[in-house]
Amino acid sequence: MSIQVITKIPLKSVLSAAVIVSALGYFVDIYDLLLFSIIRVQSLKDLGLQPEQITDQGLMLINLQMAGMLIGGVFFGILGDKKGRLSILFGSILLYSIANLLNAFVQNIEQYAILRFIAGLGLAGELGAGVALVVESLPKKIRGYGTMIIASVGVSGAALAWLVAEHVHWRTAYLIGGLLGVGLLLLRIRVSESEIFHKVKESNIRKGDFLMLFRNKKLFIKYLACILSAIQIWYLVGILITLSPEFSKAMNVQGEILAGKAVLFCYLGLAFGDFVSGWLSQIFASRKKVLFIFLSLSAISIALYFQLHDLSSEIFYTICFLMGISSGYWAIFVTVAAESFGTNMRATVATTAPNFVRGALVPISWLFALLKPQVGLLPAAAWVGALCVTLSFVGLYALPETFAKELDYHEQ
Repeated sequence: MSIQVITKIPLKSVLSAAVIVSALGYFVDIYDLLLFSIIRVQSLKDLGLQPEQITDQGLMLINLQMAGMLIGGVFFGILGDKKGRLSILFGSILLYSIANLLNAFVQNIEQYAILRFIAGLGLAGELGAGVALVVESLPKKIRGYGTMIIASVGVSGAALAWLVAEHVHWRTAYLIGGLLGVGLLLLRIRVSESEIFHKVKESNIRKGDFLMLFRNKKLFIKYLACILSAIQIWYLVGILITLSPEFSKAMNVQGEILAGKAVLFCYLGLAFGDFVSGWLSQIFASRKKVLFIFLSLSAISIALYFQLHDLSSEIFYTICFLMGISSGYWAIFVTVAAESFGTNMRATVATTAPNFVRGALVPISWLFALLKPQVGLLPAAAWVGALCVTLSFVGLYALPETFAKELDYHEQ
């Protein structure tokens, strides 16, 4: 294995305005994305729902947020290629910040549902826009450091969401999230579009043609490979971590397991994993090698998860943390998606691909629910997990190597 060590990188070359704004925006993005999961029970109780209604209504709200993210991903992605990366970067931050503020004042489930959908629309655009802007703005051999910082700073927003929810009322937690986003916009950090995008914007090249990804076989295979390479991450988070109380009881784990705490440990691991995977992709001068390493480690950590019978809650949370580390290749995945396509389709892909990965949780959950009555809780989760990991390896195999790839081109 050839290893390229990159040294003496000026810090100011990496910490550009684009990287700082994208990282802070993703930090608030993750805060809002996970806040509802953390305060779901408390907020729905305060709105007058009975205990037997909380699970169904909570899933309804999560599905509406997910629907908003799928629709918003397509909308903001196309807009980003037509009008510019900054349009969706700041537009998405503004939209989910307003939704956050209004969430603090909901009085019934109908208002809550509308605002979670609107929040989903806004949450869909920030990461893809930030990554597209950064990979086009930084020198090609160090752009991985930029996306590493975005993901590592952003994912740590999960820790803030947990801490805030532990110490303040859920309405105040929403207010804090909204004010964080508004504060970021008021900073008015000067960010410029990349020169690469300006060239395409001023030309007559077709931009943001989402259907091109399905008309062109080569582009479709590459796009599908990007999505498949990361679906095991949302299996891990959406099934194993979210339903950790149920799994821990089935495995007779000693001590109570809280879903919110499992999410916290997983996302702390993700923050560390995103940092390490981004750094290693620069050291190895390869995205695919690092994706293979982390996907392999993730498969091992998932297997360990199902061996936690009769162990302590401390060990259970430790495995959640390790699963988070091993799945911390989210930034590399989005970077590869952005680097794999031309400038006229880059924002569309970088924005839609992560949201389709999140949306894959719907069929994953459906398959899990279908298998559970037939084979049981743990075997159903294990079989679905094996399928997701296998599909991720298939997607990885089909992905191109994109490290230091020249990005000044367009799709036809």
